[in-house]
Amino acid sequence: MDDKSTKQQVSWWRRRWLKVVGGCVLAGVVGLGVAAEYVLHHAGPIVRKRVIETLSARFNAPVELDSLDISLLRGVEVEGGGLRIPYGAGQRLISVDHFAFRTTIKGLLHQPTNIAFVRVDGMEIHLPPRQERGDLLGVGGAKPTADPQHPGTKPKIAFTADEILCTNVKLVIETEKPGKEPLEFEISRLDLHDIGAGRPMLYDAELVNPKPVGNIHALGHFGPWNADDPRESAVDGDYSFDHADLNTIKGLGGILSSTGHYAGQLQRITIDGTTDTPDFSLDISNHPVSLHTKFHAYVDGTDGDTTLDPVQAHLLHSDFTCRGKVELIKGVGHDISLDVVMLHARIEDMLELGVKTNPPLMRGALTMQTKLHIPPGKERVAQKIALAGTFKIAGVDFSNAKWQDKIDGLSMRAQGKPEDAREAGSDKKAEVQSSMTAKFNLAHGTILVDGLDYEIPGAKVLMNGVYTTAGDVFEFKGHVRTEATASQMVTGWKSILLMPVDKFLKKNGAGLELPVSISGTGGDVKFGLAMGGSADETAAQIEAGMKGKAAEKKAGGRVVGDK
Repeated sequence: MDDKSTKQQVSWWRRRWLKVVGGCVLAGVVGLGVAAEYVLHHAGPIVRKRVIETLSARFNAPVELDSLDISLLRGVEVEGGGLRIPYGAGQRLISVDHFAFRTTIKGLLHQPTNIAFVRVDGMEIHLPPRQERGDLLGVGGAKPTADPQHPGTKPKIAFTADEILCTNVKLVIETEKPGKEPLEFEISRLDLHDIGAGRPMLYDAELVNPKPVGNIHALGHFGPWNADDPRESAVDGDYSFDHADLNTIKGLGGILSSTGHYAGQLQRITIDGTTDTPDFSLDISNHPVSLHTKFHAYVDGTDGDTTLDPVQAHLLHSDFTCRGKVELIKGVGHDISLDVVMLHARIEDMLELGVKTNPPLMRGALTMQTKLHIPPGKERVAQKIALAGTFKIAGVDFSNAKWQDKIDGLSMRAQGKPEDAREAGSDKKAEVQSSMTAKFNLAHGTILVDGLDYEIPGAKVLMNGVYTTAGDVFEFKGHVRTEATASQMVTGWKSILLMPVDKFLKKNGAGLELPVSISGTGGDVKFGLAMGGSADETAAQIEAGMKGKAAEKKAGGRVVGDK
């Protein structure tokens, strides 16, 4: 056979081989197309049924699904939208705008089908009160089944997932308590792991707290899901709350951070944590101070009410303990009621925080018991805070040198040492310390003080009075009682002249009793006699008199201006 014949034969076999291979490829492509069409035609209903079965079994509720699309470009890719798990009359337990996941054809043929990763966007979860759960399906609280034609069958879990990443999540916890609004949480990211029936899942969540504005990161476990009453589902975890801006609460200032651990059920969560606010302030004074707290609390996750038992706080050099409740009131905000006990505190720390005067008016060791109430509303905290209780201050000395000199001079005379009074009353140094006890009531930025018992060496002052937290107005009236008689409080011929009247000024076992008045504006302090029986006025009467004088002064100013 010559070379030409050999080449023709090879060319003929090559063409025949290409036709055979091409035919096989074409047949394969056709076969794959037919198979793909078959899979697409049958996979859709299979996936749809399994999604509905899984969610129906998980939540004991019917499931609605608007759309489900499948692609075979990379395995079995599934996208869906309009997912709803309703309860009651047209309301929703869970709704999802969009979800997507990927599996394999082989995996789809097994049940349950395991999915490595599911992405969910735009999810809203409503947890209804327990009694509304009985309205599922609208009749008698009937539970869903896997097959509506066989109501006795129990739905099976058809899908399991290793991780579900959710974005733009809104959690709404409805309440059965009258006067309470639903509790809402906006969660920017929620990552769920180890999702399986009958066991808790691991979650990693990030959300922005609305007030005070700050970032919360929580990591822990949720579940297993209690389908009969979601409020009884277990939850635990650790949280961090960073860069919380207290300026978003009217009247407060500072940047707060907090960490802690929590555990329990949604309807009662126990929290142990700490807070740090290095620049805490009230706008009435704008004096930043360091505040640290350690707290043990119980939170009703269904309505936001929090019981604090206790909060141990450290502010500057003062320690105190609070116990009480923070209630969320429908339409208005939080109502705070606390019992506050201060056993180791300093009065200058409290004045630094709450009074504009700088430096603080006085220094001394403070013990106090009070009830604190901050009602809801748009007013500044300093204007709506209310306190009522008792206090005792020991080792008092005043930062105002002129005031302290007057106290020093009075003490020397009251002890019968008039020769020392001149120097003590003019050296701008503190020769004596004093103590005081009283009942007080703070409301609307004004402190009413009743039963003030102020003691200095040689004298006791019993007074009632008014003091504004702005530190610009104060007025006290009462009686001063001294150990020395009137004649013993002066020297020379004045002493001789006063001897005959000593017997008229002695009262209630004291060498001398006189009605006195102390008033001032800012650092200007005035001492004098209380005239016309005003020394026996209560704090409320003194406040009414101050308001009357202020009104007269304001009216007089308008008249002058009109002229």
